Amino acid sequence: MEWNSALYDNKHDFVAEYGKGLLAFIPDCKEQTILDLGCGTGTLTAQLAPLGSRVMGVDASRNMIDKAKEQFGNIEFRVCDALALPFEAEWDVVFSNAVFHWISDHDALLAGIHKVLKSQGLLVCEFGAKGNIASVEKGFAEACGEYGFDYAPKFNFPTTEHFWELLETNGFIIDKIYDYDRPTVLKDGDQGLVNWMKQFFASELSVMEEDTQAAVLKKAEDLTRDTLWDGKEWVADYRRLRVIAHI
Repeated sequence: MEWNSALYDNKHDFVAEYGKGLLAFIPDCKEQTILDLGCGTGTLTAQLAPLGSRVMGVDASRNMIDKAKEQFGNIEFRVCDALALPFEAEWDVVFSNAVFHWISDHDALLAGIHKVLKSQGLLVCEFGAKGNIASVEKGFAEACGEYGFDYAPKFNFPTTEHFWELLETNGFIIDKIYDYDRPTVLKDGDQGLVNWMKQFFASELSVMEEDTQAAVLKKAEDLTRDTLWDGKEWVADYRRLRVIAHI
């Protein structure tokens, strides 16, 4: 899936806003090196910049990296695959917000992160936990089915227990790991859910004719309105997994 960086920044800036809470877990050490894994348009990378001697943002999306470089020209950004990071024992901290659920192989991901961390290196991350956006995904899948399209779940939302096991298998010592509900208000009132689906289900919508896209989005709204519409805003059923671990 290729990202629409403008739509992401304009309509889904809550991703970075909620990610600010993770910054409290970054050590107070100006000499440290920090890798922002899946940096998007660089908003949180810019807030990490004063916390280390070297800070780099990496993302698989060229559009996101181009936008990050445009906005924060004084920070180093690079297009990188999270499963093929070109570093070895180079970083004191790997930071990641709202990224891991896009990666199907968490075992390989954690092995790669372990490889790029220095001895005693720290992983600080948060992403979707099991049950995240369950109502949104169910409504979209049913709407797709009504118009002859199959929706194949693409997100990797693990249980806390499963991710704990993977961390230990890959040599991490766990400092904190927990999941929690985080109901998330979507911007733009009645348009909030449609905006969200256009961004995060873009690949599924891209194979449909324009009128079919509109019909699927409307049907998904209808199917989730009783659960997610509070009368003024769409409130997505987010559930997050937060991890602080070191090697």
